[in-house]
This record gives sequence, C-alpha cells and structure tokens, in this order.
Amino acid sequence: MPTLETHPNRRALLARIFLVAAAPLLMTACSTTSPVGTAKLKAVPTPDPGHVSMYAAIDDNGTLIPAVDVSKMKKSNLRQVVDYSTKEPVGTIVVDPHARYLYLVMEGGKAMRYGVGVAKSGLEYEGDADILRKASWPRWTPTPNMIKRNPERYEKLAGGMEGGLKNPLGARALYLYKNGQDTLYRIHGTNEPWSIGKSVSSGCIRLLNQDIVDLHKRVPRGARVVVLGPEQSGKGEI
Repeated sequence: MPTLETHPNRRALLARIFLVAAAPLLMTACSTTSPVGTAKLKAVPTPDPGHVSMYAAIDDNGTLIPAVDVSKMKKSNLRQVVDYSTKEPVGTIVVDPHARYLYLVMEGGKAMRYGVGVAKSGLEYEGDADILRKASWPRWTPTPNMIKRNPERYEKLAGGMEGGLKNPLGARALYLYKNGQDTLYRIHGTNEPWSIGKSVSSGCIRLLNQDIVDLHKRVPRGARVVVLGPEQSGKGEI
C-alpha cells in the first residue's frame, strides 16, 4: 500500500485531508449570527419592590386607582426623599417646572421629591401662591383660554366634567390662590403616567395619582407654594 510520501496523487490527497480537518472551523467562520437558541437576550431590570408597592393600585373609597407600571417610569420621576437646601420653611411646596420636579420641604435639609408634568411653553405660572382649597376627585372645567385655544376639544366640556378616573385632574387637586384670588392653576393628579417628566399640560402641575394622594395628605390648607423661574432651577437639590 502506498504511503503518503509515495502516493501518486500526493498533492490531491493532502488537499482532501486539509478540507476534512478544517470543515468545522470554516462553518463557524461563515456564521454571522449566533446559533438559534444561544443569542443573548437583553436583561430587563427587575423593578424595585419598594416602588412597586408605592405605586400599587389603591382602593380609594370604592374607586380603584390603577397601579403604575414602574418599569416604564424613569426612577428619577418616582417619589423619593432627597437632600434639599432652601430658605423656605418646612411644609412649603417648591415647584421646579424646568427640572420637572416638585419638592415638599421637610426637616433636616430634606425634601420629598415628586416627578411632575408641566405646562407647555408660554403657559407657565411663576411666583408664589397659597393652597386655599383641596379636593378629592375634583370636578374639572376648562378655562376660557383653553376653550379659546382649542374650541373643538374643550367647548363641549364648558359646563364641566364630574370627578373620576377619566377626569384630567385625577384623584386629588390643590388649588393655587394669589392674594385671595384663584389663579386657575392647580397641582393635581393625572390618568396619563407617560406625561410625567414632560411639558404637556395647559398650565397646571400634574403628578401620578398615587403621588398626589400622598401629597394631598401631607399638606394643609394655607400651605405656601413657590414656582421657580429658569434662573433658580436646579439650585436646591444637593
């Protein structure tokens, strides 16, 4: 039997041996995607149990406030205690519409921070005010300016809308007054969680329903509200 050295077709035989040995490597090199079943899936972060509990559904005297899917929310927009430096007294509500946060000033240089949705450009309120009215499941009536800007949407609601889950004011509302006069601005809930952290409202400050329920419990009538201008934005939180 001829050996490899004496085989008459030695070159062809060597080529055949090389192809057989290299076949697995060549097959691997041709693959540009992971084999089926081995591709790595992007890990979905597990929501913090504390946040899940904080934004769970609430039975509010027979009205069920739906849970918020916190996995779809930015963590920075969820309720939390932060370090906060301000000359405002404890119990003051400080709204920073440019940073999209509302702060309730607490003792010891702390504040409860809530993510908020704010007014579209040109519709903002700035300055101080007092909360002279608080309401649960408030009735809502579009302002004359809202009707004027968008009559097709708001004119049919000029007579008002009863409180409820579909009401734009949500579960609670705090009414802002200046020198005893209603400013027509509100701090209220919303049934649109996606709007938190955005500039979408007609002038009011909106919170998640779970957050406005929490804030409503914490602040009394007569509480002071300060709405910051752009030059003051972001200076309090440490």
